[in-house]
Amino acid sequence: MSIFYLDGDFVDSEKAVLSVNDMAVLRGYGIFDFMRTYNKRPFYLKEHIDRLVNSGQKVGLNLPCTKEALFDIVMETLERNDNEESNVRIVYTGGTSHDSVTPEGKGKLIVMVTPKHDLPSWWYTKGVKIITVDVERYIPEAKSTNYMNAVLTQQEAIKSNAVESVYVDRDGRVLEGTTTNIFLYLDNKWVTPGAGILPGITRSVIIELMNEQQAVELRDISREDIAKAKEIIITASNKEIVPVIQVDDIQIGDGQIGVHSAEIMKKFKEFTTRYGQEGHAERVKTAV
Repeated sequence: MSIFYLDGDFVDSEKAVLSVNDMAVLRGYGIFDFMRTYNKRPFYLKEHIDRLVNSGQKVGLNLPCTKEALFDIVMETLERNDNEESNVRIVYTGGTSHDSVTPEGKGKLIVMVTPKHDLPSWWYTKGVKIITVDVERYIPEAKSTNYMNAVLTQQEAIKSNAVESVYVDRDGRVLEGTTTNIFLYLDNKWVTPGAGILPGITRSVIIELMNEQQAVELRDISREDIAKAKEIIITASNKEIVPVIQVDDIQIGDGQIGVHSAEIMKKFKEFTTRYGQEGHAERVKTAV
């Protein structure tokens, strides 16, 4: 059983409960962030906390503690869970309210640490199918707990034997997936949406790695660009880098994982391995 942090206490996951009157339950009003560990080191924890705070600012929720205090809470929650690798979810709810609509600063802070489970290996060796859907997220720069669009469109993906749905707005801009960012290898360079999206932490690291070879172009992407792309990848904390070989009914490239996709997957693997090793060295040094 996992140990969660809930509003000042560390409790068994089954005992981590919220009031049914919490606005997160009644209105889907709350914020969260998510990351995984490498060699038990949370990946870019500080940056995830920064993004959580930014999400709160976007939707009018202020965290009840400092960033430094939250960092320590996450680290202690990880230490209380003996997982080989973990997923970490930080949640701050809207709290209870006299009218169930107006926030009153009574939110609950939750840190959930659970074992990381591997995704299907064939995603990474053969590539996957994704679909596009005409959907726009409200305040896309905020990672809110309102995931109705994602829940519904992901069901559409499953019906189409796809692993992800990618949102397209009213102007025809391809933006992001339900839980992923998207990159296209187009005109001999990587391109990715630069606006109207939730800026992924994994995405930012991948952009830095890509920039070591050639500058990534941040710009609007259309469905027509998808049809012309030689390679496509989707990225996320839990998925890392997944190569895409089909979008809707369009085959990408020759239907195989492209050389540029394989290269960035290799570089990211090397990067995260080093990241985890550095974290282990830090823990050993601290213990000594």
